[in-house]
Amino acid sequence: MNTEFSSKAVLEAIRSVVQSDNTSISLHEPKLAGNEWTYVKECLDTGWVSSVGKFVDRFEDDLAAYTGAKRAIAVVNGTAALHICLILSGVVPGDEVLIPALTFIATANAVSYCGAVPHFIDSEEKTLGVDPGKLAAYLEDIAEQRQDGCYNRITGRRIKTLVPMHTFGHPLDIEPLLKICADFRIELVEDAAESFGSFYKGRHTGTFGRLAALSFNGNKIMTTGGGGAILTDDEELGRLAKHLTTTAKIPHRWEFNHDMIGYNYRLPNINAALGCAQLEQLSAFLDNKRALAGRYAQAFSEVPGVRFIREPEYCRSNYWLNAIILDEDFRNMRDEILEVTNSAGIMTRPAWTLMHRLPMFTDCPHMNLTISKSLVRRLVNIPSSAGLV
Repeated sequence: MNTEFSSKAVLEAIRSVVQSDNTSISLHEPKLAGNEWTYVKECLDTGWVSSVGKFVDRFEDDLAAYTGAKRAIAVVNGTAALHICLILSGVVPGDEVLIPALTFIATANAVSYCGAVPHFIDSEEKTLGVDPGKLAAYLEDIAEQRQDGCYNRITGRRIKTLVPMHTFGHPLDIEPLLKICADFRIELVEDAAESFGSFYKGRHTGTFGRLAALSFNGNKIMTTGGGGAILTDDEELGRLAKHLTTTAKIPHRWEFNHDMIGYNYRLPNINAALGCAQLEQLSAFLDNKRALAGRYAQAFSEVPGVRFIREPEYCRSNYWLNAIILDEDFRNMRDEILEVTNSAGIMTRPAWTLMHRLPMFTDCPHMNLTISKSLVRRLVNIPSSAGLV
């Protein structure tokens, strides 16, 4: 292997791990190798393909059992899950919601759906998630306590909720964030869309705040095609989440009465059937993903100027989306690496555009984002499918 840092050395390192007969290698694709056909065929044979059915109930029960949450509510996608979590956390129009600038657009969109204002905060390089120390210092500077909660003394708006996101499946350091939220009277809602199958100090992500959102999009660790879920240990919030996501219809054999503004966020039974089959294989998916990550770590240990991102020491990551990070001296090589790898049929991508740089969010408040800006310049995602092992 070429031990000089260059885009070719990065390409060779990836190729040494993902040897394949395919002419192109995707960034992440699902592996459908279990009971998917059987369960979906049952839905087709019985006609139970829509918004209710035994697989919806089973999927919710299986998710709760796996994560350790008391309730899991299956919904149509992760954005819908996060939207409902924010509503149930008490976010109302005009509030501010703290979210990382380094996140997928869905996090900011869900805040906007509530009529609230995203307030962007910085991440740390170790976890790629919210930096607790920097956030605490920032809130000490800009926050003030009033009778009905924490307020931004600069904008005058209430800071209602913090939404930390477990980036690429790596659990962030959530314990200090819980303390910060308690100290400043801010709700915590976990964006665990990317971290199904990841554990922080032995506990599944998405079970630390009162509410959390999961995603089962086609590119996630396991998929329902499109889909997501809400996790909570609060039985009343779980009941209300189910009610809101099923159009707030009052149960009755034939009457159509609704007692709240609800949302048609129901996960169809046919999608839940996929989820049940995928969840049966999750352990194998995770084993494959960890094996793939180990091979990448070894391959990139021989390439100077680049580091493969590993799980934090207190965590067990699902390694959903593998990533490398370039040393600062080589940050200008990122786009060349993207060009060389994609031209060779190996799909790679940069991190998301930072949220405060998107046109609809340029006027939103944000703290100093030094680390997020640095990470975006240097980070490259590489092929991560469980089927590559």
